[in-house]
Amino acid sequence: MKTSPYGDIRVDMTDQDSSTPKLESGDTRLVEPSHDSFIERLSGGRGRKYTRFVMAALGSIPWVGGVIAASASLSAERDQEKISDLQRLWLEEHKEKVRELGATLNDIFDRLDSLGPEIQERIESPQYLALVKKSFRSWDEADTQEKKQMLKKLIANAGAKNLCPDDLIRLFINWIDQYHEAHFLVIRQIYKRPGITRAQIWDGINPNRPRDDSSEADLFRYLIRDLSTGGVVRQERDTDIDGRFLKRETRGQSHSGSGRVMESAFESTKPYVLTELGKQFVHYVMEDVVPTIGTSASSPPNR
Repeated sequence: MKTSPYGDIRVDMTDQDSSTPKLESGDTRLVEPSHDSFIERLSGGRGRKYTRFVMAALGSIPWVGGVIAASASLSAERDQEKISDLQRLWLEEHKEKVRELGATLNDIFDRLDSLGPEIQERIESPQYLALVKKSFRSWDEADTQEKKQMLKKLIANAGAKNLCPDDLIRLFINWIDQYHEAHFLVIRQIYKRPGITRAQIWDGINPNRPRDDSSEADLFRYLIRDLSTGGVVRQERDTDIDGRFLKRETRGQSHSGSGRVMESAFESTKPYVLTELGKQFVHYVMEDVVPTIGTSASSPPNR
C-alpha cells in the first residue's frame, strides 16, 4: 500500500461506517494524542460501559504508550520537517496495528452488547479484567490470525457465561500460546468425529499417508502425544456408574500377534475423544456462541 507524508493524513474519529481509524486529509494525527481520548475512540463511542475493559487491554500491550506519546509529539510539532523519518515510519507501521486493535475490541463489544446489561458486573470485575490483560498480551504476541481469533472468542465468551472457573480460562490462554495450528487441526478432527482413530485423524487432515519412519509420521506422533499429555485428548475408555475409568480386558489376548512390528503412527483400532476439559476449550475458543451466565453447561453447543 502506498504511504503518504504525515502532513497529508489524519484519523477521522467520526466515521459512521466503522469504529476503527479512517485516514483523511488535513491533519497530522495518527491516533488521539492523549490516553483518555484514545480510550474513548477505541471503545467505539459506547461511553463508560467498556472503559475499564479498554484500559485493561491497552495496559497489557507495550507499544500503545509509545504510539500515544509519539502522536502527541507529532501533533504538537508545527514544523513537520523536524519530525524524523524514523518516527514517521514507526508511526506508519503502528497505524495498522491500531486499526486491528480497534476492530478486535469492537467485535468483542458487539458480542457483549448482545448479552444484555446483566453482564456488566462481570465485565467490570477485577477477576475478568485480569483475564482481559492476559488475553490481550497473548493477542498482541500471537503470530497468526487464527490464534488472534481464538483469543477474541475466548475473552468475549468468558464475559458471557460461567461454565468454568477463571483459572481454566487462564489455562486455555496458555494452550493457545503453547500449541501450534497443527495441534488445533487434530483437535477439530476429534471434535467433529468423537471416537476417531489416529488413521482417520490423519486422513481427515491429509489424504496422503506417509511411511511410519517419515518426518510427517514423527510430527503426527508428537501432536497426539503433546495433546494427550496436556489433557486435551485421550483414548476412549468405558467408565463405571461413578465415572471411573475401567481397565481394559487383556485376559486371553496374545501379545505376540504383531511380531516385531511396532504400533503404527496411523493406528486404526484405538478411538480418541476430547477430554471434558478439551471439550470446554473447544466450546470457548472454536465456537461463535456459548450459553450466557446462568445457562446450564449441559446444553448442546451451537455449531
